[in-house]
Order: sequence, then structure tokens, then C-alpha cells
Amino acid sequence: MSDGRRGLSNGAALTAVSVAFVVGLIGSLAIRPPTTSTATTTSTGGGSGAEIRVHWRLPVVFQTTLPVLGDNPVYVADQIMKASGGSFHIRLFEPGEIVPAFSVTDAVRDNKVEAGYTWLGYDQGKIPASALLGAVPFGMEPWEYSAWWYEGGGRELGEALYAPHNIHLIYCGMTGPETAGWFRHRITSLSDVKGLKIRFAGIGGKVLEQLGASVTMLPGGEIFQALEKGAIDATEFALPIVDQTLGFDRVAKFNYYPGWHQPFTASHLVVNRQHWEALSPADQTLVDTACTAGITRNLARSEGLQGAVMEKFPEKGVSAEDLPLDLLHELRKVTDQVLDEEAAKDPDFARILASQKAFRGEYAHWKSHAYLPRDF
Repeated sequence: MSDGRRGLSNGAALTAVSVAFVVGLIGSLAIRPPTTSTATTTSTGGGSGAEIRVHWRLPVVFQTTLPVLGDNPVYVADQIMKASGGSFHIRLFEPGEIVPAFSVTDAVRDNKVEAGYTWLGYDQGKIPASALLGAVPFGMEPWEYSAWWYEGGGRELGEALYAPHNIHLIYCGMTGPETAGWFRHRITSLSDVKGLKIRFAGIGGKVLEQLGASVTMLPGGEIFQALEKGAIDATEFALPIVDQTLGFDRVAKFNYYPGWHQPFTASHLVVNRQHWEALSPADQTLVDTACTAGITRNLARSEGLQGAVMEKFPEKGVSAEDLPLDLLHELRKVTDQVLDEEAAKDPDFARILASQKAFRGEYAHWKSHAYLPRDF
């Protein structure tokens, strides 16, 4: 080989080494290991110049652009950062960005991330009783769930359920009832449910399966396309303002009520136990307090924003429909059967269900007398 060729070869080799170094550096930055809760760096956000004592990566199960459902963890993280003077920093990641949407608790359990924000009903395949902490068909109303959680033993039961999974559980968000779903055609009887291809979540999905529906589970970002292309005939997901944002009203014109499957929808912050225990008592209190504020604000937005959306349904050719009473009674009958079956299979499910039933029985003495009838 001539000296000229050797020089060209050496130059090419140097270029290749340089490129490999840069690619490797970028790759190492892209795959960031979880930071420890005690790591200290300098903040570059918020203009505060505060020293960051705690840094958490927090994947969320709902897009943060979604009103009510998705914006609550943004609010909670912001409150924690502000209240800490910028020293407790939480960086949010959209669904699927670093963790699959339905695998948030798995990632937290395995210490791939420090914490996550999710709806626990998505865990029912591996933790059956988790569904009871997210939503229960024909179950408690939002404030009733909060009363059970804080005063009826719910918090202790929830924490005990997730402790074996290396997770500290914090109640952190609440919305009112969802819609019963968006349908292409009217639902008048049980025969309309049989064979229906529908996206449904939680225990309610098991109920519809018992009634002959073909139930599938899809993340929020995939529902519209499936509905538009006819892969599903109907879907439930969240509140009118959320479902409108996702475009369901452009395809399915019959929006059914009441949200029998989710009269409440609770969201939780799931924190890796090692990172939770590494926090000072003051920081633990800060997180708890921010989540409690998140619950209050979340429910207020949930209740405050739906009426204006429904008021404009006629302009969009959307009809708000009530499920027939006989269908609701049948749904409740099947729900009771499903709950009993799940309780017979899982001791944790039985324990939490019994606690909720006992609290509702006691609370009924107050609820049945203290409030005006809804048709008053």
C-alpha cells in the first residue's frame, strides 16, 4: 500500500472513531439511568437557580395535553417544585415516551423510574384488587371515595396492597363519573350489547364481556383511530371534555350516561419505596400535601367544565342519551356477580371490597338524609 493510501486509511479510521465516540455519547445520554433521590445538581429551570436536592422522573399514563385527566400531574409537580423553592424537581414524561402507557407501576417497581402517575385499574391483570382503588361499577361517588380513603381505612389497605410490589401509594387525583361511552348507534336493550366491539377498562370491561360484548383495551392515544376505522364500534374513556379533545364526537354521535362503570375515577402517585424512604419527613409531607391539593383541584375542574361541553352537543350533531333503566339494573346484577367472583379468587380483592361495602353501609345513614333528592 502506498503512503498516500495509508494516509487516507488513517484519516478514515480517525473519522470513524470520532463518529463512534459521538454516537456513543449521545446514546449514553438517551438511556439515562434513574437518578437517586439524594442526587444534587444545579437547576436550569424556573429561573430560581436553586440547588436540586431531589430529582424524579415521572412517566404519566395520560397525555398531559388532555384537560382534567392529563393536566393534574402537571399541577402537582409544579406545586412541589414551587413549594420547595425549586429544590424538589419532577420531570414528567408522556405516555410511551420512556415507559409504555400501561406499564407505569412496573417501571416504578423495578426502579427504572422514581415515580409515576397512573390509574390503578390498568394494573388489574397483575394486581386484581387494584381495580377497586381506581373505579368500581355502581360504587362510591367521588367525595365518598375520599372519605373512605382518609377516614375508612382505604389508605392503609391501598398502601398494604402495593407494598409487596416495592411501591408506596399516594392518592393524588379524582374526577367525577365518566360517560358510559360513545356509540355509533343507539343502545336500547341487552341485545345491542351482544357482539359489540368496544374499548372498555377496569371491572366494567369484565361486566360487558359477561353480557357478550367483545372488549378490547387501548391507550387513550390509540382509540380515535380504532373508532374511525371501525376496529371498534364504541368506546368509553373519560369525561366529555376529554373525549371531545380526542375527537370521539366526530365519529360516534350517541354519548351515553350515567357512567355506571366509573362513578368515581381515582388516580394515584406510585413511588418506588427506596426513593420514598430516602425523602426527609418534610419532603414526604410536601408530596402528600401537593397530591391532596391535586385531588381537590382535579375534582373541581372535572365538575366545572363538563356542562359547557354538553351544552354544545346539538351543534355537533351529538345526542346525550340515558341508558334504559332495565339495562342499568341488569348491568348492576352482573356487576355484583363479577365482584363476588373476583373476591372469591383473590383475598386482597375480598378484603378491600368488604371494606368499601362496610363503609358505604355506614355512610348511607348520613347520605340518605343529609342531601336533597336529586330530582327535587
